[in-house]
Amino acid sequence: MLRLGYKASAEQFDSRRLLDFAVEAEVCGFDSVFISDHFQPWRHTGGHAPAAFPWMGAVGASTSRIIMGTSVLTPTFRHHPSMVAQAFGTLGQLFPGRVILGVGSGESLNEVPATGAPWPEMKERFARLREAVRLIKELWSGERITFEGEFYRTERATIYDRPDVPVPIYVAGAGPMVAKFAGRVGDGFICTSGKAWELYSETLLPNVAAGLEAAGRSGEGYDRMIEMKVSFDTDKARALQDTRHWAALSLSPEEKMSVEDPLEMEKLSDALPLERAAKRWIVSDDPEEHVARIRPYLDLGFNHLVFHAPGEDQARFLRLYAEQVLPRLRALAG
Repeated sequence: MLRLGYKASAEQFDSRRLLDFAVEAEVCGFDSVFISDHFQPWRHTGGHAPAAFPWMGAVGASTSRIIMGTSVLTPTFRHHPSMVAQAFGTLGQLFPGRVILGVGSGESLNEVPATGAPWPEMKERFARLREAVRLIKELWSGERITFEGEFYRTERATIYDRPDVPVPIYVAGAGPMVAKFAGRVGDGFICTSGKAWELYSETLLPNVAAGLEAAGRSGEGYDRMIEMKVSFDTDKARALQDTRHWAALSLSPEEKMSVEDPLEMEKLSDALPLERAAKRWIVSDDPEEHVARIRPYLDLGFNHLVFHAPGEDQARFLRLYAEQVLPRLRALAG
């Protein structure tokens, strides 16, 4: 089943405006809304970083249908896994069948300033993620859990308020190990568009499939979700200029991996030319071009597209995309 969602840009807008956009997304016919749980934004000037837990509660109370989730939350440093299990247990109970927990290994920009802890290598971050997911699942399925892991411990812990409908866990990844882990233990996989095509076709989705096979899972009902970076407007020059705010996304992993200060990230991104800032985005005023450039992701097997638009006028984007692009995509998927 094809799902078409909206990415609420937490780094760009405050929580009240984001709530309005989420409500508008439901009105316009989007199927889901996802928010990143960042402690700091990519930019200090004009940046925002609302907390995902209370924001999702407000969205659930203000809507009736739309699915909401994190893309992504890091349950391994500033958030202890047991607190994440409790928070999403409550959200799942309040809004049954409408909540998704998306998790990832984290970025230093969010975790180091909030904790003061040294930023570990990927090997440890991945080990923490695996252990955190295991603990969250144990807390959701058992009682009086005494857990003794390498990184986390609990003593006779119980999550008392649990949802009747299980909360799916989606795992975000950009490499083969995490993608395989997502297929082995997750209910879905999350990645972002605009990178080398071989990453999706030869690395990420094949490893998700390998993880599913290793776990003896058929893959039926498994969600392959991708955040689509799209800039759409009737004025193409405006659509291009809108990408400037998100120039940090075009920085290489090497350029931004150890950057922990939004001011430094802002400086690096402002130094990029507009052409490079727009590189990750589908920029066009033609809905047919958007569909043509999105279609290969559908053909590859992605079935949950979450659209991230960079412009200031998000309500305008939601209306335009709902009117001109979403119906074409749904017709394409049958």
